[in-house]
Amino acid sequence: MNPSPADTVRGAVLVAPGRYEVQRFPRPELPDGALLMQVELSGICGTDKHTYLGETKQYAGTPAETDTPFPIIQGHENVGIVAEITPAAAERIEFSGRKLSVGDRITMCPDVVCGHCHECRHVMGYVWCENSECYGNSFTSATAPHLLGGWAEYLYVRPDTFVYKVPDGLSPRVAVLAELMACTASLDKVKEFSSYALEGFNSGDTVVVIGTGPLGLLHVAKADMMGAGQIIATDLSAYRLEWARRCGAEITLDVTATTPEERIAAVRAATGGRGADVVLHMANSPASFIEGIEMLKRGGLMLEMGNFADTGEVSMNIHRHVCSKNIRLVGLTNHPSTGYHPALRLLERYADRYPFEEMVTHTFGLDEVDTAMRTSMSPESMKVAITPGA
Repeated sequence: MNPSPADTVRGAVLVAPGRYEVQRFPRPELPDGALLMQVELSGICGTDKHTYLGETKQYAGTPAETDTPFPIIQGHENVGIVAEITPAAAERIEFSGRKLSVGDRITMCPDVVCGHCHECRHVMGYVWCENSECYGNSFTSATAPHLLGGWAEYLYVRPDTFVYKVPDGLSPRVAVLAELMACTASLDKVKEFSSYALEGFNSGDTVVVIGTGPLGLLHVAKADMMGAGQIIATDLSAYRLEWARRCGAEITLDVTATTPEERIAAVRAATGGRGADVVLHMANSPASFIEGIEMLKRGGLMLEMGNFADTGEVSMNIHRHVCSKNIRLVGLTNHPSTGYHPALRLLERYADRYPFEEMVTHTFGLDEVDTAMRTSMSPESMKVAITPGA
């Protein structure tokens, strides 16, 4: 017997790059330790855009290398309400040990780790697991329990998922930024390189952020929170650069109105000819990577976080761009599972200083996911989110 509509859940399925279908799935039965979340908001991430465009290779060249399994329900930046919970999940699934009940608002780390590989046992916090799987990226909707991405009315939350209770003072529109804000733990990692020799990221330093989409924008805000002396932002969109100014950038450089040489010169002019102390490359294209290195001072530090998916290659002169400049080059492809509660606290504490509540600029229902995706690629959007219940 086929389930009735009352026993089914609607989800937007990416059946192939560039093609969505809204399908119905059976409401899953929960083994003890699992829960069912009614999805309030699920953000569109840069990774989702890559998948939509057919750029599906992730963690290339590592034991965790994967290709997206179609068909798939996307969505890994999720916030919602506990709709159904089993006894073990109520007692143990919340990351800090708090008991959960039906009606609680939660968010989640989308990465599920094995806990047994070398990385899990030796690299605490960051998700470098050789066998990692990710909601909205790794699980096909073709097999049960189907609902392993946020672009559905309900999300099946496995017992091995890291779940975080959302503070009462945070709305869903802010809490949906938790995963991105957890990614700004990258700046805490950069701080580890700080020294009295003025290496790394020190108070008063000049920080350049290349790419001020949602990920870059929250890095602008976090750098401001952490004591950057001067923040310079570059982007293709004047709209997004205005957001960067609202979050702490003093100087903004419009890529459509300047050349790379002019932008490098502007950074040097703002730093007495030396160059930036820190460059954060948050653009999802490798084209501006070398430009970022050219903006660095000797002994400066560059963080690469924008090219999570395989977006191609660039040429570089190792002597000029690495050795002779004595740079520190840090690559990060993920965020720490330990970063969510700090991220939620920062979003709550600094709500009056930064426009977090306004950062979700567009929302769309399940029947409008293709429009939502295209809107997220527009330079006139910031965070675009799916509201499955709309």
